[in-house]
Amino acid sequence: MNLSGVETAALLRLSRSAHDFMSSRGEIQAAARSFLDTQLQRIEILNRQGLTGREVVERLTLMFDHLNSELFAAVSADLPEDEVTNCALIALGGYGRAEMNPRSDLDLMFFYEPQGQTAAKKIADRMLYLLWDLNLDVGYSVRSTAECLEEADKDTTVRTSLLDARLIAGSQPIFNAFAESVGRHVLNHNTQAFIRAKLEENEARKKKYGSSVYLLEPNLKEGEGGLRELQDALWIARVKFKASGLRDLLIKGVMREEDIDDYRRAQDYLWRIRNFLHFNGQRKSDQLSFDLQQKIATELGYLNSTKGSAVELFMQDFYAHALQVEHLAAKIIVHSSKKHNAPQNHLFKFLTRRNLEDGFYVIRGELRAHDDDRLLREPALMMVAFELSQRHEVSICLELKKLIRENLQLINDKVRRSKRMTSSFMNILRRRKNVGETLRKMHHLMLLNAFIPEFKHIFCKVQFDLYHIYTVDIHSIFAVENMERLWAGEFAEAHPRLTDVARNIEKPELLLLAILFHDIGKGSGKDHSLRGAEMMPTIARRLRLNREDSERLRFLVLHHLKMAHISQRRDLQDMKMISEFAELMGMSENLRMLYLLTFADLKAVGPDVWTEWKGNLLRDLYEKTYDVLEKKDFYLEQRSEKARNRKRKIRLALLDEFPEKRVNAAVSGLNNRYLMTYHAREIIPHLRLDLSRGKKTLAMKVEHNREAEYTEVTLATLDCPGLFSFIAGVMAAHAINILGAQIHTRKTGAVLDILQVNSPVGGVVDKPGKWEKFEADLGAVIEGRVRVAGLIGKRQEPSYLSTAQKRPQRPNQVEFDNEVSNQYTVIDVFAHDQVGLLYQITRTLNDLGLYISVAKISTKVDQAADVFYVSDIFGQKVVDPVRIEDIRTALLGCLS
Repeated sequence: MNLSGVETAALLRLSRSAHDFMSSRGEIQAAARSFLDTQLQRIEILNRQGLTGREVVERLTLMFDHLNSELFAAVSADLPEDEVTNCALIALGGYGRAEMNPRSDLDLMFFYEPQGQTAAKKIADRMLYLLWDLNLDVGYSVRSTAECLEEADKDTTVRTSLLDARLIAGSQPIFNAFAESVGRHVLNHNTQAFIRAKLEENEARKKKYGSSVYLLEPNLKEGEGGLRELQDALWIARVKFKASGLRDLLIKGVMREEDIDDYRRAQDYLWRIRNFLHFNGQRKSDQLSFDLQQKIATELGYLNSTKGSAVELFMQDFYAHALQVEHLAAKIIVHSSKKHNAPQNHLFKFLTRRNLEDGFYVIRGELRAHDDDRLLREPALMMVAFELSQRHEVSICLELKKLIRENLQLINDKVRRSKRMTSSFMNILRRRKNVGETLRKMHHLMLLNAFIPEFKHIFCKVQFDLYHIYTVDIHSIFAVENMERLWAGEFAEAHPRLTDVARNIEKPELLLLAILFHDIGKGSGKDHSLRGAEMMPTIARRLRLNREDSERLRFLVLHHLKMAHISQRRDLQDMKMISEFAELMGMSENLRMLYLLTFADLKAVGPDVWTEWKGNLLRDLYEKTYDVLEKKDFYLEQRSEKARNRKRKIRLALLDEFPEKRVNAAVSGLNNRYLMTYHAREIIPHLRLDLSRGKKTLAMKVEHNREAEYTEVTLATLDCPGLFSFIAGVMAAHAINILGAQIHTRKTGAVLDILQVNSPVGGVVDKPGKWEKFEADLGAVIEGRVRVAGLIGKRQEPSYLSTAQKRPQRPNQVEFDNEVSNQYTVIDVFAHDQVGLLYQITRTLNDLGLYISVAKISTKVDQAADVFYVSDIFGQKVVDPVRIEDIRTALLGCLS
């Protein structure tokens, strides 16, 4: 491979003719800049034209080798020859491995023997300034043999970088001496300590960059399934087996040809993506961010199809490759970190091994098969291996894992329907312990795909948004693990009711199946709930479920989104809706299972998706629906009696403080919906606040619910056009996030608005000064002394919204529902979140002559999902299709 061109020739000529560095420095710098710019441009063009990742890496390495060798010659030309011949320019780390990507660091060591120390320091000084002026990231050191050995012994990172040393320029004999002394030492010294340190680094890196291959924006270098995973594996193997590289590991019998081919293919794939990432990125980063995922998908030729968007298909392939990388690296590391000093005599093996059924046995904490051929004759035993591994809490040995992975084709339809295989799988689910971990291992070896072919539809399936942190398959397994944690009591303190419901489920294995399969339809087109439900009868027959269990499984998958949707987006005081939901559930066991599935699902979506606020809403829906199912009509009668009793309690409590006439007027104005939303102990302070307001424009009360991480604000005032939009606007101006709002207006015109709010980053809003300023500003807005737009304009947009705007955005949507409520039209608004969004929406609704009764506000990372129960100026639903389209157009207009 040659580097041709005028710039190359110019650099070569200058480096050879520079007898006085200081006088020719400017020319050398200009020639180096021209060479570098031209070569990088050529390589980028070749990269876009389809050069492999390895070919680009080789060209980049050659380019930097040429640059550094010529610069070395130029800066050392006027130095004493006898000193220069005792120096060597050595590449370390990634550069030493000849693995350069467009924005990789140059890791250089200026190595010297004692006679060359002065020259080495001068060469380093001159070269580094030239390289820095070229805007290159350079890691450097100036070392002798003694300094190399000292640093290597005290710093694993230095020792690791020295493993990859390669001569770039200078004296070959000096480099040979380095390899003999330093190279031999770093390869042979204290092997076990080095392996232990690398394994600890590996664990620390996973904690920092994520311990899953399936992260939303993976790090190509440091993330699991990334380049560092391969590098760590190779370093550990080289030190363990004293090998110079991959080829040496092959010669020593540590790796096979196919292992090396797999390793090189994995490198090539990651390098190809990393090259695009570095060429496209404005700064050095290995994070595969959303915007770059889209660009790279296009560069690599992915197209939108019925199976998904181009970027989703690209990321699905990426995760599948990352899984292969993780598997390959783990195999090398396990093989290299095994201790081979255990006694090998047959008597010891016989005495310490524990025989299990079906030809399996446990030795040294690992499950092994006595006869590999039996497993090939009876492939259902692959599932038995996982059942035994779970039951006895031991790992499956590397050899058995390899045997399973390489023979999955033996699991045909007859095998997967066999009683032995299905019984083992169901036994795994029934144990309630280590189920998720076992499923994860089965997924890793692809056994889950072989056993449940429908699961292949969601294997590494990506959802290109900020809401779903993991791929669909891994999200489903995480959801199973959340259910295990619930059974184990991890959430008992925060969610005692939920924990109690979990422990009283009739068939836990059926619930786990529903959780595992709830998103299985996502790989088969739109309406994944329906698609998944259609798959359930086939899967249920294969698993030998009875008709009742099969129907319940189908029911749970079909309706798995229902509880989250209703609890977060519908009025939980609407008894018509609650009754209809109870009718859909049919029986309490369906409701219990769906409640648990919803919890497990939401908890597994991402770290910030589940909140205590959502948990309270979900529990409220469960309890109301459960009462309807268990008590039927008696429950509705009970509610009417409760309303009458509450009115009596409230009246008696307030008569000592306020005139009877005012109390009677306030109490008689309370409707049943309000009375059933709050207990008497909550309504009394509400009315006390209103009655105490006197002639003031506004009265306000703030209470913090730290356990549920929100603040409740009660506002008492007189109704005026656009009141709720004023409240929303002033909240936005003060960086207060509204979660939900209940708006209560009496016939007298008195308004009681109760809002649940939190800070933009979650948690209560507990700064008294902020609330004092909010109250003053809201009063001024209601009185017309201040405009909301002016308050919002003063506020700087927070960084979390600014960065979110760079992320993928779904189109704005406005949906109408005239069925769910007898009294109101329900409007669902989906829009990209921004400062003042809720104010814009509510002001537009007010301008359209619509009255807001209930508002439920939520944000999925950067997308607002707001719900408004509205009526027209006559208190009626909006049913005219033309009017509905006018409202939709106006709302979309304000959102854009």
